[in-house]
Amino acid sequence: MSRNLICFSLSWILLLSGCVKLPDDYELYQEQPSSWTIEQNSTRLQNIGRLVQTGKGNVAKQQADVINTAELTPGQQAQFNLLSAQILLSFGEVEQALVKLTATDTGQLGISDKVKFYQSQAFAYSLSGNLLGSSTARVALDAFLPTPDERKKNQGVILETLGLLPETLAHNQQFQSSGLAEWVSIAKILSSRNQNPAKFNAALANWKALNPDHPANLYLATVANMPEDSETMPASIAILLPESGPFLDAAKAIKAGFLAAHSGQYNGGIKPELHFYGTVKGKISELYQKAVLEGAKLVIGPLNKEDIQSLANSAILDIPVLALNHVPNLSKQNLYQFAISPIDDVAEITKKAAMDGHKKAALLIPNNDQSKRVLSYFIEDWQALNGIILKKQIYDPQKTNFLSAIDYLIGTNPSDSRANTAQMSVSTIPYTLPRQDDIDALFLSAYGKEGGSINSLIPKTRNLPVYALPTIYSGIPDPASDALLNGITFCDIPWLFNGAYSGELSMLSLRDILNQFPMSYIRLVAMGIDAYHLAGRLTTLNTTPYPGATGNLTLDSDNRIKRSLVCAKFVRGQPELIGFTHSPTAGNDSHTNLTIPANTP
Repeated sequence: MSRNLICFSLSWILLLSGCVKLPDDYELYQEQPSSWTIEQNSTRLQNIGRLVQTGKGNVAKQQADVINTAELTPGQQAQFNLLSAQILLSFGEVEQALVKLTATDTGQLGISDKVKFYQSQAFAYSLSGNLLGSSTARVALDAFLPTPDERKKNQGVILETLGLLPETLAHNQQFQSSGLAEWVSIAKILSSRNQNPAKFNAALANWKALNPDHPANLYLATVANMPEDSETMPASIAILLPESGPFLDAAKAIKAGFLAAHSGQYNGGIKPELHFYGTVKGKISELYQKAVLEGAKLVIGPLNKEDIQSLANSAILDIPVLALNHVPNLSKQNLYQFAISPIDDVAEITKKAAMDGHKKAALLIPNNDQSKRVLSYFIEDWQALNGIILKKQIYDPQKTNFLSAIDYLIGTNPSDSRANTAQMSVSTIPYTLPRQDDIDALFLSAYGKEGGSINSLIPKTRNLPVYALPTIYSGIPDPASDALLNGITFCDIPWLFNGAYSGELSMLSLRDILNQFPMSYIRLVAMGIDAYHLAGRLTTLNTTPYPGATGNLTLDSDNRIKRSLVCAKFVRGQPELIGFTHSPTAGNDSHTNLTIPANTP
């Protein structure tokens, strides 16, 4: 594992503080008095801390720059140094941040600030590639973490990091005095777990006998319980992703989620070796064979549909392939297809509309490359649910006025818009002009901006429920921008909502990773998380659904992984979770009502 990969995989584990709402009476200091009292300086430091916690690094820096450190008490000076280091880290100034941390008198800090100090120190050292320094900071942090779960996670990172250090370091005099010798010895034992189980069990028992009071025993209590996916997780995984070209950003987002899941496996299970192969320059069939020859037991990827089809056509798949896209009507032994596909999005929203008792719908979709597919999915799924698409219309998403499209679908004089029927050429299914009063639901495919404009044009007196595809929601709550979406129902991935996803890697825990990508790639990070966990579940997925970040995952007859979603409705500009299209535990088609707000990274 390269140093860059180590830094990447560790950086997200920094236990970031939650979102903090600034008090209503908070004001920026603009007029500076000649001196401040101890109480005033304490308030200023608290305000800077809130700014740091909410990601407002620029404003926090402005506030910190005007503080006269000569006026601070020793405790305030220590707090100021810590805040300065956190601000510097937010700007990527690692070396300067370490200088500030070195100058911090930790004896002057309270317990919560000591936690932040050692978290920041471990983060800074990991970014600089100093694994020994990062581990030492995390060992110090362990004593101050308030809950056993937090300590177990921190200890998992310590042991993973120390397992990467060279054997020669254990004989280094500086290392012997660092207090890490026992940590390194158990880390090396854990890293050998998949080589000889009998030898591993004996070494583990011997270490516990020699170190009965060591803090790592808290973590080791979970090691004997092998997690479900670790029992079947392949020892070596090849990941085939593009290293350049139009799919590069999507590949980066998927890879980020995948590596986060790999790094976040704290429970002592066997971690597979990961090997990455670029797909742009080589033939996909040759890359597959190369991965097999180099010991891969599973291939994840490729991402491009043409590559998936080419691999299926040209190679006998000796080991399983988890492709990261979906090619319709493609079925091959040992080929699994996993994608955030409109097939599932349409199936879920039509199911939700049927659950709500609707039968006769209108359909409004944009004029883009997916129009034909989305149209056919809607008609097929809605008819399978005994529904009827009474009217359908395609709109130009580049326009700002969608009144003619709305008039055609639900207006009182459809003849005024018959000129628009030329746009219906994407559909080969005949249609008739029904009475407008027959329509009891509108299916909508739109992004948030045009979706809000369309929703605002529907007369409130019409009381027409709107069911949208997940493109309607950016993935990040924005009440001001999304106010026009009020009343719209949509179904989306559980990862976007507090309480809907049971895994450890929530949106909030990966906030620093998500900040690296545009909002449109958020769901792909969740897809990467699920791709990692699916690696150990492909053989059981047809009988045991997996509650993943992208949905409740099951396997259909042609090895396509289906996603059952959760549904939400916009209320006061924010999506509120209103139910599942499946049982969140059993994976069936029952429906559960609940109200849960969206995540707020």
